[in-house]
Amino acid sequence: MSNTSGHTSGDTSGDTSGDRRDRDTEGRARNARPRDGLGRPLPYGVDGVERQPEGVVRAPEDTVTEAQALLAAGKPFHAHEVFEDAWKSGPDEERALWRGLAQLAVGLTHAARGNVTGGARLLRRGAGAVEEWGAGSGSPRPYGLALAELASWARELAAVVERDEAAVDASAWAPRLRGGDA
Repeated sequence: MSNTSGHTSGDTSGDTSGDRRDRDTEGRARNARPRDGLGRPLPYGVDGVERQPEGVVRAPEDTVTEAQALLAAGKPFHAHEVFEDAWKSGPDEERALWRGLAQLAVGLTHAARGNVTGGARLLRRGAGAVEEWGAGSGSPRPYGLALAELASWARELAAVVERDEAAVDASAWAPRLRGGDA
């Protein structure tokens, strides 16, 4: 059965009772429930936002370009999935960079969902991770990424989220991954 996530579930029909679970073509458990633009699960049978395919290997520049488009569209959860693919498939020496970028995207996701504590915590964690990676690698602008500007953006957003204690507009707060040169 095909679903809006792009995954094919095995022999399940969305039945959430009993021991049956949504499965992909390789038999791995996958939640086939549709999702909204911020990645929140919706009830079975409701139209959701198309999900990013998982496990896609992209060139780093393509990762940045695709993630930027998703962030600008107010879909930070989906951008997180793109960064996660790079984190899992990229070279070992870049994993901390992509993981930090994924944390920034998920921090924005939580902030947009109104999760003040989780959003602020992940934004600060991601900011520290990208700064640390940039300092350790000697590359402050890998693939055109403006790491210092991203860290500053994340800390500013974390402070706004904590101060206002309210959900933010994900597209209005979308970072420019390549900074002012984007």
